[in-house]
Formats: sequence, structure tokens, C-alpha cells
Amino acid sequence: MKIFITGASGFIGGSIAAGLVRAGHRVTGLIRKPEQAAELERLGIIPVIGSLDDRTLLIAQAQAADAVINAASSDHRSAVEALIEGLAGSNKAFLHTSGSSIVGDASGGEAGAAAIYHEDALPEPTADKAPRVAIDRLVLDAARRGIRSAVLCNTLIYGHGAVKGSASVQLPRLVRQAQKSGIVRHVGSGGNIWSNVHIDDVVELYRLALDKTPAGTFYFVASGEASFRDMSQAIADALGLGAPQDWPLEDAKHEWGYEMASYGLGSNSRVRGTRAHALLGWEPRRTSVIDWIRDDMMRTTSPE
Repeated sequence: MKIFITGASGFIGGSIAAGLVRAGHRVTGLIRKPEQAAELERLGIIPVIGSLDDRTLLIAQAQAADAVINAASSDHRSAVEALIEGLAGSNKAFLHTSGSSIVGDASGGEAGAAAIYHEDALPEPTADKAPRVAIDRLVLDAARRGIRSAVLCNTLIYGHGAVKGSASVQLPRLVRQAQKSGIVRHVGSGGNIWSNVHIDDVVELYRLALDKTPAGTFYFVASGEASFRDMSQAIADALGLGAPQDWPLEDAKHEWGYEMASYGLGSNSRVRGTRAHALLGWEPRRTSVIDWIRDDMMRTTSPE
């Protein structure tokens, strides 16, 4: 199968692209910088230089491919619109990557109500997340335009990526701050809980979804959950540092910015997904982020 994937130099997109190459697919990956091409070629990915703002390029690549995966941005609406235009009426698969901060409560690092959300009962988004949810709905509605579209809503992803220099979003930020300051810190009390999933299991789910997903399907991608207090303690153990410290939200914003501090690191995001198993036969192999942090996180010289 000829697959076009955006975000091919990133942690998620690059790992998916490399996994699909290993599975025997011909993968073309969108990258912004020419100097990233050699790394993609090392992994067997065909690089295409461009950006999400290049509508003509995106349409042409979607038309030329047998399937498309958007792993570059969950929030770039015009790129999604271009890909949908290129795929309309083709019955090809279109997998769009979203993130479970869409159910985040911006609790300031506190447990709060810590509600658990299911695929068939999503809450109305906060004002911050409404644009992302609108894009998710646009992708799902593309099923009416002859596209086998699906939204894969990833939770906190951990593990080592395929592309050198790539890193996941959340845990590496905690690690970098700890390495810089000598103290592991979490937002608030760290009582907030996130569902999570290993990158290898994410890659396998995308592979299955390309072949099997019904059109217009939303998936939560999760295989476990943990509080940030427990994850930061595991990071402290792995780095040989003292007990983690609570960090007021406003201080965390200065370090990580509003979006990351409030949602990525300071909210609850607890979900349960059944569709990946029921519809695709997905069986995650890794289920403990705490074990991974303690046993495998420092396997490389850098969390990057």
C-alpha cells in the first residue's frame, strides 16, 4: 500500500511511518526541513519537503496515495480540509491524530472529579479545546464524502521513537526540567491522572486501522493510566533525584507555557476505549508507564 503521512520527522508520525515500512508498505513522509530527509531515508521513508500550509501539495499527495495519515498537527484545520479534498470520493483510509486533552479539565494538577470518558459519550469541550474537537468532527463527517475516515485520539504516549531526536510531548518535559534544576516537579499536587499508551502499541493500532477501520469511527487510544505524582516519583527514581515537589500552576506556566501546563501536564484525562479491540483486534503489549520510566526510559542517553 502507498501511504502518505504528515509529521514524518516527529515522534508519533515517524514511529508510525517506520512501522509501516517494516510491515511492507511504501511510505511517503512530509517534512519541513531538507536536513531531515537523510534520517527518513535511513528508515526507508520517502521524504517530501513541504508544510501543512501547502494546500496544492497536500491534495496531490492524498490523491497519489492509497491511504493518508495526519500525524503532524491535531489543530491545523486547513491541512485537514486539503487532505479531505484530495481524498473525497476515493473510499481510501484517512487516519487523523487527535489527543485526549480534548477531555482535559485543567484542574491545576489536582485529582478533582477525575471523570472517566468513553468513546460514545464525549463531553462538550472547553473553549480552549473546541477548535480541535471541531476538526475531529470534520474528519468523522468526511465519511459522508466517500472517505474511510477515523480519528485516533491518543492519550499520554511513552516509549522511544523511531526517528533520532524525536520525543513525546509530556514526560520529556518533566525530565528536562528535572535535569536542569535537579528537582522533579509536577503541576499542583500531581494528583491528576492521565490515561496512557506505549508508542509501539500506537504504531500497531494505526497499522490495523488502515486495513480495518469502518468509516467515521472515533477511537480512544489507551492501555493504562497513572497520576503525575506517581510518574514524577518514577522519574526521580530513574534519575537518582530526591522526592518530587509540588509546583503551583502559575510557576509551571512560566516553564511550560499555558497550554502544556494547564492541559498536557496539569489536567485529568481519563478515558476508556473499547472500539480498537472490538473492531480492529488491537491488543496492547505494554500497560505500565511506571515500569517503563523506571526500567527503560534512560536506555538512551537523552529523553529527546
